[in-house]
Amino acid sequence: MLIRDATEADLPGVLAIYNDAVRTSTAVYTEELDTLEGRRRWFEARAAAGFPVLAAVEAASVLGFASFGDFRPWPGYKHTVEHSVYVAEAARGQGIGPALVSALLPRAGALGKHMMIAGIDAANETSIRMHERLGFERAGVLREVGRKFERWLDLLLMQRLLP
Repeated sequence: MLIRDATEADLPGVLAIYNDAVRTSTAVYTEELDTLEGRRRWFEARAAAGFPVLAAVEAASVLGFASFGDFRPWPGYKHTVEHSVYVAEAARGQGIGPALVSALLPRAGALGKHMMIAGIDAANETSIRMHERLGFERAGVLREVGRKFERWLDLLLMQRLLP
């Protein structure tokens, strides 16, 4: 497996992984599937802002992807970013998620960022444990701030100082 900067050629794989998360999980609080054009706009917006999109690939297949962006739009938050990481269902449990997040950390630090935030569905114990192993600390839970699959969802915020 290789972790590298994603390219436009990776977007169909990125889209498939993202849409699977939309359909089957509470990793993202939406039920609206994205399109290839929507992922392209997202990818271009990240690049325009100077934020990386990383892909974990093997034999030209995208196994996962990760990125970060602004935490909040106000100037006082300019040193804080929030990341996202998604791994294809068939590739989970192979260390791809931790490898992607670990690769993001120095990239954020190199951009002068100070803190990385993870917003995780509070019931996602696997992601919570992974983030704890990577040095993220629980910062708080926002109760019933999301809704998906006909139920209210709690959002756990975790944070980590950047290298």
